[in-house]
Amino acid sequence: MKIGLLICGAMSKASVAAHGDYTDLYKELLGGQGFEFESWNVFEGDLPDTAEAADGWLVSGSKHGAYDALPWIAPLEEFIRDCVDAARPIVGICFGHQIIAQALGGTVEKYSGGWNVGRKTYDFAGLDLAMMAWHQDQVTAIPEGVHVLASNETCQYAALLYGDRALTLQPHPEFDAESVEILADVNAGNVPQDILDAVTEDLNEPIASEVIADQISDFYRLPRSA
Repeated sequence: MKIGLLICGAMSKASVAAHGDYTDLYKELLGGQGFEFESWNVFEGDLPDTAEAADGWLVSGSKHGAYDALPWIAPLEEFIRDCVDAARPIVGICFGHQIIAQALGGTVEKYSGGWNVGRKTYDFAGLDLAMMAWHQDQVTAIPEGVHVLASNETCQYAALLYGDRALTLQPHPEFDAESVEILADVNAGNVPQDILDAVTEDLNEPIASEVIADQISDFYRLPRSA
């Protein structure tokens, strides 16, 4: 099964030096699942010709906002709708979670409560799962008929399921403690210092990346028809 990686922003040099770029991180997250991968740098204007160019899709994180007036945002939204229409399963992470919601009729805004950074625990239908978060924007209104899979006190729509067409996550299952520590260093001055100081409190406690990777893989393999 071929998974197309839609890369929506560049990572910092420090992050790439430590762990590789988004393509490397997603390949590692979903490694051992029998997938093959191909990447498109959407933020540079590179989009697949059709939704059928891969069996499933993943929309990456990004430093950009879903609502930013960038020339590649509208074409990406159209491509997302094409994937849904063509029954090509699409997964979104962080920015990907937000842009899929926006493309399908939801709303993305800066969260009034400020930044969510570091290790956060989410309620998945009564099951507490921890993942790494790094965002100020979030989905504040969801499209009609979408099922909320996970939430917590500072992120109401942390994971969403669009039937068998899309699965999206606000947190980053591909990030580990070192990833967040690098982001904290890179963003010193951009994120309030008291928030950055609190990042390390439980950063090395277990996270549920393997559980989420299995859920994503199972979602891709669901039987579906157009």
